[in-house]
Amino acid sequence: MPTTPPDALLFIAPGCVHCPVVLQGLSDLLKQTLIGKLTVVNVAAHPEQAAEYGVRAAPWLRLGPFTLTGAHSPAELRQWVELVSGAEGAAHYVEHLLKQGGYKQAVAFVAEDTQRLMALLSIVTNPAANIEVRLGVSALLEAYTNAPELQQLLPQLAELTHHADHRVRADACHLLGLTGIAAARSYVEACLNDANAEVREIAQEALEELETAK
Repeated sequence: MPTTPPDALLFIAPGCVHCPVVLQGLSDLLKQTLIGKLTVVNVAAHPEQAAEYGVRAAPWLRLGPFTLTGAHSPAELRQWVELVSGAEGAAHYVEHLLKQGGYKQAVAFVAEDTQRLMALLSIVTNPAANIEVRLGVSALLEAYTNAPELQQLLPQLAELTHHADHRVRADACHLLGLTGIAAARSYVEACLNDANAEVREIAQEALEELETAK
């Protein structure tokens, strides 16, 4: 749990069947001091505030850095509160967004704090993750090709070239190639001798990427 409980901003609407459940769940979390402040806005009374936050449907919840829409049980709300702080929470939230088709929201979330890119590596290291999620995470990382934000992940990506699963090693080589820095070359070259043909192929492509970036 974070030292300071997250604040919550909830938009509700008349006739919304899920709003009372979410409101009650948040009220209970407030009483338990698991959230610091709860602000509730009725979109019918304040449509201008709803427009300001881009609210299109209720319930709409901003919980710390997370934006959640739709029905959420008290247990789910508690879980999100627990995930607000730390890399695990950032990765879980991005995975949630990508499963919901919220790639643009995931882009904005990462752009708010690019340190969250490191959290995405936990998804890269999970070859059993949902394919749409893995593709989305790859796109999020690729958006920082040749950028310092991706280059800072060099130590972690280098370590992943030794992962037990060949798919993770292949992804690591691909991302190392996108860093565009000479320091990545030795790690990629080592993968040219990988036992798996796919890893060797991706490593060769990554080396070509590094040559192009010079």
